[in-house]
Amino acid sequence: MANLYHFPFCANSRFVRLVLAEMGLEPTLVEERSWDRRDEFLLINPAGTTPVLLEQSGTVIPGAAIIAEYLDETRGLGLSGRRLLPEDPTGRVEVRRLMDWFLVKFEGEVTGYLVAEKIAKRFMSSSQGGGPPDMNAIRAARTNVRYHLKYIGYLIARRRWLAGDDLSYADLAAAAHLSCVDYLGDVPWEEDEMARNWYARVKSRPSFRTLLADRVAGMPPAAHYADLDF
Repeated sequence: MANLYHFPFCANSRFVRLVLAEMGLEPTLVEERSWDRRDEFLLINPAGTTPVLLEQSGTVIPGAAIIAEYLDETRGLGLSGRRLLPEDPTGRVEVRRLMDWFLVKFEGEVTGYLVAEKIAKRFMSSSQGGGPPDMNAIRAARTNVRYHLKYIGYLIARRRWLAGDDLSYADLAAAAHLSCVDYLGDVPWEEDEMARNWYARVKSRPSFRTLLADRVAGMPPAAHYADLDF
């Protein structure tokens, strides 16, 4: 099977792990700390970012959205009713729109700040940007997560899943990012019951089990992190 270069609390890597698990695929996980800028990794992906999927054939697929599209193109037809990207063009547009919302917008406004400041900096040297967290960045992320949570609640109040009637890449992208924020205890679940109930549904899926087992050394998760009924 393929190798997946990832960092356990890189939310976009978590999204790809969920996708692979939903497809019944078990890659070899290779932990990669992008800030180390390893020469061997840069030869695979010059951008130096995770996630990266490396097929046994030697094909390199970099980036969460590109990996998702690639997996749909190469494995999607074999999933029948469990396909994570709809077959109809309109449905595909909506899934792609929401996938971009979470992999890019949510990452840029929430997860990127919190993971960098609270987790990554713990493992970086001072020359790599390590040190105490920037509390202004953390406060901004905590403010931003609120309107994202409301948007999830708005969508799920009108649909069975975020993009429509079926579980899709949109749900997995949103849940992957929220899982990182939830580990840190920074999701105000009490502010939107619809969003919380949707997340509990996704969190209860077998594909989520390995994510819930992830831990940061010296930093235990929020008390409810692995609780399926929270």
